Amino acid sequence: MHRVFRMPFASVYPHYVTKVEKKGRSVEELHTVITWLTGFDDAAIQHHLDAETTFEDFFADATLNPNVESIKGVVCGVRVEDVEDPLMRKIRYLDKLVDELSRGKSLDKVLRN
Repeated sequence: MHRVFRMPFASVYPHYVTKVEKKGRSVEELHTVITWLTGFDDAAIQHHLDAETTFEDFFADATLNPNVESIKGVVCGVRVEDVEDPLMRKIRYLDKLVDELSRGKSLDKVLRN
C-alpha cells in the first residue's frame, strides 16, 4: 500500500490552501472544488480535517461526482487517466483540480461545467 494512502488529508490540505491562495484564489473556491469531487459540504470537510482522516478513509466516505472521468491531464508527470490504482487515481483527481484552480482556470472549467 502506498504511504500517501495512510497520510491524513489534514496534512496535505494546508498545501492546497497555500497553492491556491498564492495564485489569488480563495479557500471558498478550493472547498467548491473539493465539494464537486467528493460530495462533502464545508462541515464534512472540516470534520475530516479535525479527525485527521487518512486519504484512504476520506475517499472511502466520498461520493465521487459522476463527471469525474472527464478529469484528464498530467499531474506530477503522470496522466491522471492512466493511474491504475483506484485510490491513487482519486487522489490525483483532487491534485489535478487544485492545480487547475491555482493556474487560473475559471471555476466553471475546473468543475467541468
